[in-house]
Amino acid sequence: MTSSCPSRCSRPSRVLRRALLPMMVATIMSTSAQAADLLTIANDALLNNAELASARALTRSTEAGRDVDRADFLPQVQVSGNITHNREYERQSSSGAGPDFSGLTPEQQQAAAALAGGSQSQDDNVNRVGLTLEATQALFNAIDRREVERSERQIEQQLYQLAATEQGVLINVSTAYFEILRAHEVLEARRAQERAINRQLEQAREQFEVGLIAITEVEEAKAAFDQARAIRIGAESDLQVRFEVLERLTGQRYESIDALGEELTIAPPMPLERSAWVELAMQNNPRVLASQAGIEVSRSAVEIARAGHLPQVNAFANYNYADSDADGIDGHDSSSQVGVGVSMPLYTGGRTSASVRQNTYLLEASQYDFEDQRRSTIQDVRSSYTRVTNDVATVEARAQAVVSNQSALDATRAGYEVGTRNIVDVLNAEQNLYNAIAELASARYDYVINLLTLRQRAGTLDEEALAEVNAWLDGASVDLQLPDAAGKDPVMNIGERPTPQ
Repeated sequence: MTSSCPSRCSRPSRVLRRALLPMMVATIMSTSAQAADLLTIANDALLNNAELASARALTRSTEAGRDVDRADFLPQVQVSGNITHNREYERQSSSGAGPDFSGLTPEQQQAAAALAGGSQSQDDNVNRVGLTLEATQALFNAIDRREVERSERQIEQQLYQLAATEQGVLINVSTAYFEILRAHEVLEARRAQERAINRQLEQAREQFEVGLIAITEVEEAKAAFDQARAIRIGAESDLQVRFEVLERLTGQRYESIDALGEELTIAPPMPLERSAWVELAMQNNPRVLASQAGIEVSRSAVEIARAGHLPQVNAFANYNYADSDADGIDGHDSSSQVGVGVSMPLYTGGRTSASVRQNTYLLEASQYDFEDQRRSTIQDVRSSYTRVTNDVATVEARAQAVVSNQSALDATRAGYEVGTRNIVDVLNAEQNLYNAIAELASARYDYVINLLTLRQRAGTLDEEALAEVNAWLDGASVDLQLPDAAGKDPVMNIGERPTPQ
């Protein structure tokens, strides 16, 4: 990222310093040990960003899923038992030829039949206890094995997605940081513009009072001042909005941050070849790698579906114990078994074949997703490279525009003093100058942000890359002009994290 720069690259900073010299005292505050730099704020975001914390939790969940699938390869032991109370009712009677009781009275016949066993009844209360202990061990299960392989590939994909989220947080924080500095510098330019036009308005009023100019010129100056004031108010609002973005990303408030150095080195990105950046992206961009890993996850799903046609072999052992207090029974029953079981799906209603077709189409979709991500990344890298190279020329052109507009303003003021130019010409020249100053400041931050974006899209944005950019800060602190403490909202907090059991 570090590269040499021709001497002309330092011209914009020198021109900007001369143009903004009257406002520098109000813009850059005294150096404060409390000012936060880019690297400090980036580290805060890595610790407190909610999106990144969610991605890390999802990664740990995916890793735990691998252990869930591995558990099917280990012995499975379960015990079951039961205690029951049974009340039994028994009513029995016999039919068939029996003794001849024709000579007896009806009462005597009934008593004689009972004694002969023609019918009987018996009630009983029985308590039973049962216990079963069973253990199984998978000897061959293609589905379980391929599910573990899919879990491994899912972890790899999730790690790439986590890296993409981390880089996204870094670029978002960096962009928010430099957008604050951009908004602050543009605001100071607009404040200087407002002051300059106000002075012109006061001068016009004084000249009108002594009869040197007409009231029309005073009204022209007043209109220009009102326009400058409206632009300044909009710039103040933009600064506050930019600050809110940084707070959302980090969950922290910062009273001041380090400013960008005046002698910023503006140089083309290294390596110089656009194709080299594309090659870096294909090798390192985590979104491309995650999409590529997604193909392997989908391929594992196809293999799992195909494994549904294969047999499953399990070893098993069990022990059963039973006891009861039934009348006339002493002791207990027990049994044990050890063996190997084999199951083979013969026909599942077409479910397995349909599952294979379904996951094959999902595999095809993941392949197209990868191709789309690859093409999108190539386009993004090429566009970012073009922006950075154009920014180098743009900064130089904006700096020259500041010089030209300053010269034009000086000439217009001189013409106004001798009567060859009117106040409208002076006001337009002043507006053009401060517009050029604001555009130069914006172009410098465009260069920094686009350079970091190029690194992020190439997959090489990390804390080391941010440390290189952090060295461009000069240590001067910029006050963020936060509201009073009484008007502050609670700082955004990610909340207490749950503790796994």
